[in-house]
Amino acid sequence: MNKRAVTSLLLLLTVAAFLLSLMAGKVWIWPTSWMADNADGWIFLELRLPRAVLGLCIGAVLGLSGAVMQGYLRNSLADPSVLGVSASAALGGVVAIYLGLNLLPFGLFACAMLGAGSSILLLLVISRGGGPVGFILGGMVLSTLAGALTAFVISIAPNPFAANEIINWLMGALTDRLMADVLTALPFMALGVALLLSTGRALDALTLGENGAKSLGINLLRLQWIIVLGVGLAVGGSVAVSGVVGFVGLVVPHFIRAIYGEQPSEILLPSAFGGAILTLTADSLARLVPGPGEVRLGIAMAVLGAPFFLLLLLRYRKGAV
Repeated sequence: MNKRAVTSLLLLLTVAAFLLSLMAGKVWIWPTSWMADNADGWIFLELRLPRAVLGLCIGAVLGLSGAVMQGYLRNSLADPSVLGVSASAALGGVVAIYLGLNLLPFGLFACAMLGAGSSILLLLVISRGGGPVGFILGGMVLSTLAGALTAFVISIAPNPFAANEIINWLMGALTDRLMADVLTALPFMALGVALLLSTGRALDALTLGENGAKSLGINLLRLQWIIVLGVGLAVGGSVAVSGVVGFVGLVVPHFIRAIYGEQPSEILLPSAFGGAILTLTADSLARLVPGPGEVRLGIAMAVLGAPFFLLLLLRYRKGAV
């Protein structure tokens, strides 16, 4: 199957996953009831539609961010959650909630994006010259530090209600999100996606090494700032609206790369499609778990992604990654 056919298939699967997200739940809502003037119609317009749109956007953002980070760092283990970017964005959001900045227009989003962007800059500084292992260790340091500071903020929360709000947000979910949340998050994520998609040619040049990229006219400092801003906007915006949803950017590019090859620019858009498919499907299945509640999306992705990351580490030790 050629790449164009695979891309068309990914697009069809994305549409199918989106439609499944609109219908699936404790109460199934079929297309004939979507615009009805009853409870099903209200659930569809007020809850299911915003949730599906956010799942689509967040999955695409995380899949694309993972592909760009892996291409830039030339490390197939790179991912916003593994390298502490998501945890740092979450720390920024938690600080915003603790200080009440989430009540200001775009306060939560600004703090989350600042946390994500700052973590990438710190990662580039502390892992410089350390090779692939240095990036992973640097990411672990950032993730551990962000987690510890987040726990500290929770421990000094002024009341149990604030602590509970922070903890629920951190677990990552699309539950009870409204169209207002979509309209707030979408511009930030869209700008981040546009910046990340513009890096394809430069990432291809980087496969020749930094000197080779420079000889082809690539401004590496400019590329670094584009990625910092792109990932900061995209991941920060997604974390601000949904909490931490991990491992999408790690899992998806590996499957896409097996089909499209190693050229970074070739896997950017397919990784966005793949991330949307995975996130929408996982969120739909999380709603169908028996019981009065539902599994948080962040927990479901962690259960899926952690074993996959372990498998990749084992392959890396054998020199297969």
